[in-house]
Amino acid sequence: MDTSPAPARGPSPSTTRAGNAVRAGGPSSDPEGHPRETAAPDTGSARPSRAGRRRRTVLLLLALTAVTSATALVAGLLSWTPDPPAPARPLTVSEAERLAAMRVTNLRDLRAGVQVTVGAGAARTELVGWVDWSRPLLYLDVGGPGAGAERGLLQSAGSVLVTRPDPAAVPTPAAPPLVPPADRWRLHHLTPGAGLAPVLDLLLGLAADRPDPTPAMDGGNARWVARDVIAAGPVDVLQAPFPAPTPPTPGSAATGGTAATGPDGSTRYWLDRDGRLHKLVTRLPGVGPVTVLLNRIDRPTLRPVDALGGRPGLPRALTDAEQRRLDRLAARLRGQGGATLTLTAPVGTDTNLRGAGWLSWAARTAYVAVADLGVPGRRTLLHRDAAGLSRTDVPAETGGGGTAEAPGRPPFPVPAGSWRPTRSPRDDLDLLVDAAVAAAGPVTRRGAAVRVREDLAAGRTVDVVELRTADARLRYWIDRDGSLRRVELHTGPGAWAQVDLSPAVVPRLSPPPRATAPSRPPRPGAR
Repeated sequence: MDTSPAPARGPSPSTTRAGNAVRAGGPSSDPEGHPRETAAPDTGSARPSRAGRRRRTVLLLLALTAVTSATALVAGLLSWTPDPPAPARPLTVSEAERLAAMRVTNLRDLRAGVQVTVGAGAARTELVGWVDWSRPLLYLDVGGPGAGAERGLLQSAGSVLVTRPDPAAVPTPAAPPLVPPADRWRLHHLTPGAGLAPVLDLLLGLAADRPDPTPAMDGGNARWVARDVIAAGPVDVLQAPFPAPTPPTPGSAATGGTAATGPDGSTRYWLDRDGRLHKLVTRLPGVGPVTVLLNRIDRPTLRPVDALGGRPGLPRALTDAEQRRLDRLAARLRGQGGATLTLTAPVGTDTNLRGAGWLSWAARTAYVAVADLGVPGRRTLLHRDAAGLSRTDVPAETGGGGTAEAPGRPPFPVPAGSWRPTRSPRDDLDLLVDAAVAAAGPVTRRGAAVRVREDLAAGRTVDVVELRTADARLRYWIDRDGSLRRVELHTGPGAWAQVDLSPAVVPRLSPPPRATAPSRPPRPGAR
């Protein structure tokens, strides 16, 4: 009989699972397997209450501080008054020297963008563009409600001013195109001391090749007014009479005047630490208030239009190849026979000519219909042959038609009419046509010509060669094949007139019918 004790029984699976659940902190189960609710452990319910009260107290204090600060700020703003501006005073030595050197600084910087307001209200005129003090050259777009007939583009070089009127342009001006339009430019005359003339003189008068006298700036009329901050940085506002005009130079804007100050004899300058002018305010007699803003960063290289001679270039002696092309030019033109021509001739402030026609180098003949922009209903027929030059005036519709800006070629055959002959050129129009025909004449002597620059004509690269004769100053535009593409003449007013040439077969240009002399009545008593 086995008396060893029976092995101990382990817990049942259900009991084990329940125990595990209890040890794991999970819910206990009743004997039927339903979970038994257990009480949550006590975590100290008083602590969250004290923390919440503390947070509310801090937030309340912060809100109170913000309200107090805002109240103090508003009260301070309501009671604050700005510091009074510094009173005007005489210039210091440094300020006087900067103002005395201001015009030299402009000339040294060469160019600047400009924005000018002339007058006020409905009479206001605005100019936007550039000034090049080194040439001098102005290139501006003229607009504003008071621009009137001056609305459009304007260029001034030396003593010559040309405009490109655009009455339909929007009143607000914009910067002109850097490459100016090639057409519709004409000589223009500004009455000295009126309109835009004093304004253009003022712009060009902002440059000089020597400092202005410093003692004049130190006098009682020169004052430091205020300190200002502009886009370019801090500036001093100085008040002083406009500098006395320098001796007359070729750059006096073709008006004959000089910049003047207002009745109070003072002008205000916004000058930076380097003596650069950024703004100027003045009054001009007969014009009114004028404000000039200068952009010292916007300073592109400007290109004068053809009527002002085009790009200046760097004149030099001809190379051997260029001299050979010039020497062979006459023979080449005679071999080509002829060309069609287009003429643009600003020969006076009230005389701007356009023309079209033919030229025969073989026969030494030219026949052109010429329109004057000031007399659009008339055409002048000009004929040049070995006998000399002849002209007659006819209505536009019988003289080739077209417009004054782009006239048609003259009628063919040459009509009868009241032709006025002359043996030699009488004016710039005669000289220009005669020079174009004479290009097929004797070769210019070596050394009498200089190459001005390289340019483009009808899509071809040309050398612009200048020749001076006893009667005229001419420029030939010769392409690399040796063909003549343009002849230019320096006219009396200082502008350049052009004849553009395109090789072509031209009709036989017969001479105009010569008027027969009227028969004389018999003398009394003669049989």
